[in-house]
Amino acid sequence: MPERIYNFSPGPATLPYSVLQEAATDIVNYNDKGIGLIELSHRSKEFMAIADETDRLIRQLLGVPDNYKVLFLQGGASSQFFMIPMNLLGPGKKATYLNTGTWSKKAIKEAKLFGDIEVAYSSEDQSFNRVPTDGEYSVSEQSEYLYFVTNNTIYGTQFPHMPDKNALLIADMSSDIFSRPVDVSKFGIIFAGAQKNMGPAGVTLVIIREDLLDRAAETVPTMLKYKTHADKDSMFNTPPCFPIYCVGRVMNWLKELGGIPGIEKINQEKAALLYSAIDSTDFYRGHAEKDSRSLMNVAFNLPTPELEAQFIAEAAAVGLDGLKGHRSIGGCRASIYNAFPREGVEKLVDFMADFAKNNG
Repeated sequence: MPERIYNFSPGPATLPYSVLQEAATDIVNYNDKGIGLIELSHRSKEFMAIADETDRLIRQLLGVPDNYKVLFLQGGASSQFFMIPMNLLGPGKKATYLNTGTWSKKAIKEAKLFGDIEVAYSSEDQSFNRVPTDGEYSVSEQSEYLYFVTNNTIYGTQFPHMPDKNALLIADMSSDIFSRPVDVSKFGIIFAGAQKNMGPAGVTLVIIREDLLDRAAETVPTMLKYKTHADKDSMFNTPPCFPIYCVGRVMNWLKELGGIPGIEKINQEKAALLYSAIDSTDFYRGHAEKDSRSLMNVAFNLPTPELEAQFIAEAAAVGLDGLKGHRSIGGCRASIYNAFPREGVEKLVDFMADFAKNNG
């Protein structure tokens, strides 16, 4: 095998190398039982133990209260865009959304199919370069919930603090879950696709307060009711077994690093290195306003599109891969999720200094 590259991709993203090695063994011969992990019955005691441990580790790391269910669903985080309003809204019911990027915009479009949606804040006219402070928007007393995206992968913005409003919070945490402490008790629903900070694509984590399980109307299809999956511990149908296993292994890796407080410190240090490199010269320009900067996704531009293309190509040639920005805004983007190693950030910072010197 050639030397591993540094994968700055926004997702599917880099995974802990130790988890990849463990999975490579288990996928052929799980626990030395003579059967591969992905051949195990989801009803077997072996897989049930995997699912139970994954649930336990998630609860332990995030401090999930007992009155919340941890669900492992399919359909990607995008399916939650319609499942949430389908389960919680209905004719005459309102919800409030914050529009801070592509994924919140998609969620708003879906929610409008099921209720009266108020967009209380939007930074679209500023190319989504910031998130709001609490004073910049209000939430109607009639609103069933406040929906927002904690971290915006495309634009490199992140809520530095969760909204402090008298409202039921619902959050898409697909790209920064497990990266910093969160008070789960303030939320009705937290959801996240796995392929950025938890594991491979194929499973979506949903953490839901139990009293919300009975909100869905009888007309909601069985598979699209949260209660269906909660009542069967995510085993109503065959779950995405391999991704669930990988999430469990990543949670164990995270626990050994000191849990969420430990990884938060590492993430802050990695991001500080990269933002310092951007701010130290006029050659690079960050997309996000400084008080909205993401610790997970760092979006930046060079003086010209031609230099950006050259930068991306030359970086890839030395093992710094996946730095091309999203097609909607162009430029460059370095995604440095939990599993991304600090030495990769250090190599990128050195490359940036050399590139600016040679092309400035």
